[in-house]
Amino acid sequence: MSPKGNIVLQVYIHCPGCEETVVKSLRGYDGVEGIEVDSKNHIVIVKGEKADPTKVAKRLRKKSGKYVKLISPIPPKDKKEEKKEEKREVYVPKGVEVVLKVHLHCEGCAKDVKHCIHKMPGVRTVEPNMEKNMVTVKGGIEPQKLVEFVKKRAGKHAEIEIVKPEKQKQSEDKKNGKECETEKHCNKSGGKEWYANFCPELVYAPQLFSDENPNACSIM
Repeated sequence: MSPKGNIVLQVYIHCPGCEETVVKSLRGYDGVEGIEVDSKNHIVIVKGEKADPTKVAKRLRKKSGKYVKLISPIPPKDKKEEKKEEKREVYVPKGVEVVLKVHLHCEGCAKDVKHCIHKMPGVRTVEPNMEKNMVTVKGGIEPQKLVEFVKKRAGKHAEIEIVKPEKQKQSEDKKNGKECETEKHCNKSGGKEWYANFCPELVYAPQLFSDENPNACSIM
């Protein structure tokens, strides 16, 4: 438990510049008397008995563009929101690969965005590309909700560049594999036996001893 009048926030801080941004965002704000930043543990302690915890968190989120979580005091849940969650149907989207266009000005910013997106339910992998200002996200997610999540939690403007099924590449590989399947299996089995089975137009000669097949064996 934090001392009375203290507001504890969780903020991802990766460099001295981030720390300075946090302090500037809250300095002089209504009710704020002091600010302590623990960059190692990504914690910001705001002192001030008259400061509103929810407004302070919202202020920092807006000014810094970072994901901010209010740890203490715990804000009361909105009853209307609880009812909406109860009525909301459970929807599990199919696996997709979404490429977002997001401005990434430094490695720390890229890590911040990656750290934030990983908190979205359904996300499996996040791969930021700082040079191209792109972020590739894979998982059971809805693209538009991903954009809204990045804007709300990371404070970043994001645009959808590409959306495709996550298994599309595998399907294409399988399709290509079928086209060259004859050649692949012929190489493995020496060609003759497998190829005869694979190609319906090639039929084995009768295996019983007869005039048509004098090389076959038969016990008389």
